[in-house]
Amino acid sequence: MIVLDGRHCSDVLKADIARRALEVEARRGRAPHLAAVLVGDDGASRTYVEAKVKACKAVGFRSTLIQLPGTIAEEELLARVRALNEDRELDGFIVQLPLPTHINADRVIQAIDPRRDVDGFHPVNVGNMVLGLPGFLPATPSGICELLKFYRIGTAGRHCVVVGRSNIVGTPVSILLSRNADPGNCTVTLAHSRTKDLPSITRQADILVVAIGKPAFITADMVKEGAVVVDVGIHRLPDPAKRSGYRLVGDVDHAAVAPKCAAITPVPGGVGPMTITSLLLNTLKAAG
Repeated sequence: MIVLDGRHCSDVLKADIARRALEVEARRGRAPHLAAVLVGDDGASRTYVEAKVKACKAVGFRSTLIQLPGTIAEEELLARVRALNEDRELDGFIVQLPLPTHINADRVIQAIDPRRDVDGFHPVNVGNMVLGLPGFLPATPSGICELLKFYRIGTAGRHCVVVGRSNIVGTPVSILLSRNADPGNCTVTLAHSRTKDLPSITRQADILVVAIGKPAFITADMVKEGAVVVDVGIHRLPDPAKRSGYRLVGDVDHAAVAPKCAAITPVPGGVGPMTITSLLLNTLKAAG
């Protein structure tokens, strides 16, 4: 069994990103610059944004963290987004999701200049992805493809089942893996919470991508022998035996499923590091 180690893959890619960042800085006199907008005090979001800032530093990018109160009015946040669109010192920026419930996330995403939308969520970038045109790819789906490519997981002609249809992961990764590209050329089934007899579908998967948002949802009886499993989920479960008081698990029952797999991502250390690396690649692309 191959462990699809996102940390190792990320480290290799970041070394190349750092080299290319130096070339950008030498050419134009400043390093690539990424800004992150954090609204409110969500612990998971804060941890994720801080990891992005740390990753920027590691590859020689400049980074800016903009922290805003969770009570900020939607119009005020939109004004901040418009100001960032006009900031010529920035190459790209993200608004960390989820946002407080009183803010319409779609309005915020659509207010971002597509040329600076390094999360790849703007409708223009989504449309470019669907049509195979140049643009920014969403970070997690792109990271999954980079991981499959790094470990030379063949995808052409294989049946990929994606469990979860979010606009952030499930739907875009189904599109990327169906495109005439490498990785790609899969026959893709997009399953979700209303799919009937889901286990019969997942057992058909040569490649199973799970982004359903439920801990240990995929069990051993739902996976066929020799499958490649990509676990996108990450959850904190209470565990008094751990010093932290919790343990991290994915959407897949890893201990039970792993022995059946040809390859599987760990949690943590699988898809997560690749998401951040893809964000860096998008920022480098935005920097020209």
